[in-house]
Amino acid sequence: MIAIIDYGVGNIHSVISALNKLEIENILTADPEIIKNADGIILPGVGAFRDAIKSLEDTGLIPLIKECAAEGKPLLGICLGMQLLYEKNFEDGEYTGLGLLKGEVRSFKSYISKDLKIPHMGWNKLEIKQESPLFEYLGENEFVYYVHSYFACGNPCDILASSEYDIDVPGVVGHKNIMGMQFHPEKSSSTGLKLLKAFGEMIK
Repeated sequence: MIAIIDYGVGNIHSVISALNKLEIENILTADPEIIKNADGIILPGVGAFRDAIKSLEDTGLIPLIKECAAEGKPLLGICLGMQLLYEKNFEDGEYTGLGLLKGEVRSFKSYISKDLKIPHMGWNKLEIKQESPLFEYLGENEFVYYVHSYFACGNPCDILASSEYDIDVPGVVGHKNIMGMQFHPEKSSSTGLKLLKAFGEMIK
């Protein structure tokens, strides 16, 4: 069973719908015991980093998430949930993240052409950089759906797949059992379902 962490921030119902379509057992919860006993964890998220990390702090779940990660439980962050995995975020200030992945999250403004729109929004080709069990069902020319104004700057060894938006944008990141997808797999049609299916099989 996958525990989808409920902390008041996130496009949660679309994630639940995608997992249900794949017949992957899941539960939306903030119950520490359920999260602790789950086979895997999804950390969703949309909106501002500051609000998201404060909501997580208010739930008191941050130590538990770190404990589960340290024990090797598969953890997938989606969109803002992926950004929360990093050490720092510079969205309207400087904020501390979960620190499960090394690096920080920065604004596109200083890195891409001024002719390009922010947020980065729409379908982009996913370029595989490293082999991963997450990509078991992917073929060539797979496209995913992004909506974000900030991107991860971390260890290049953690970048599993990326998309081009003037710069190489990390799309899928991972280090051991910690994984993240900057795009929305639940809104990425058949490609997103393939990725979620592979994650579901990783927790069995």
